[in-house]
Amino acid sequence: MEKQSRRKFIRTGLAGFAGLTVSSAALLNFTSIPNARVDRVSLGNSGLKVSRIALGTGSKGSSKASNQTRLGMERFVEMARHAYQRGISFFDMADSYGSHPYVGEAIKSLPREKITLLTKIWTYEDGSERNLPVRESLDRYRRELGTDYIDIVLMHCLMQGNWSQNRKHYMEGLARAKEEGIIRAMGVSCHNWEAMVEAVDNPWVDVIMARINPFQTHMDNTPDAVKELLCRARKNGKGVIGMKIFGEGRHISESEREESLKFALAESNIHCMTLGLESIAQVDDAVDRVMSKQHLFY
Repeated sequence: MEKQSRRKFIRTGLAGFAGLTVSSAALLNFTSIPNARVDRVSLGNSGLKVSRIALGTGSKGSSKASNQTRLGMERFVEMARHAYQRGISFFDMADSYGSHPYVGEAIKSLPREKITLLTKIWTYEDGSERNLPVRESLDRYRRELGTDYIDIVLMHCLMQGNWSQNRKHYMEGLARAKEEGIIRAMGVSCHNWEAMVEAVDNPWVDVIMARINPFQTHMDNTPDAVKELLCRARKNGKGVIGMKIFGEGRHISESEREESLKFALAESNIHCMTLGLESIAQVDDAVDRVMSKQHLFY
């Protein structure tokens, strides 16, 4: 069989990404750095150093499944280990994605001290009968991942303000886990402007995950308003992780991907980003594009 060219390989792999097709000419719109590996950045004052790209595992994720888990164990592990070889050592998960066992299998043969594991816990208002002990949930997550500790745990998908008053059950449980060394940092994943405003000045928060892209798609305010708020978060020592960089797959043409990454790297005030990659080709494309823009890093 004729050896497949890298350009054809990328084009084929990307074609399944939300209907994306890429022309040969489009692939030449940035200067690739052969064998580039993603660099590592300090995540605010969290004490963690992470790869600039995290491998997201929650594309169309809910009910313990996502596009990443739907790849099947073998294909996911192959992709995740390839991502690690390209410098992506940061894995973004959630209990609701069902991705813990998949990441756990992928990292079995990798050095744990070089891996960053982030997961998210679904929360309910204090007093809800659905509230389980936080430690019980964290113990299950660790078993599923095959690890003694989790680097970052976020309260998942906060969609209203006042969470610091009605989520104390989780805040106290995560704070105890941090004191015991079960987790290293804690924070929030925001899907609401008021929730994010509250997080920026809250001393409990180590890490904020925020929706940011230049198109205001699936965001909580305008790009200018969000990046200004995230600037304040950084000044307060928060680690800031960007999500929805491509608007949850709505902006994936060649020009839109380039615009999105340039905005994320040069203007958005994030430290790093999570990308819901679904193939080796997408991993290579993302790494090549990001590392070709090192002049924009801040």
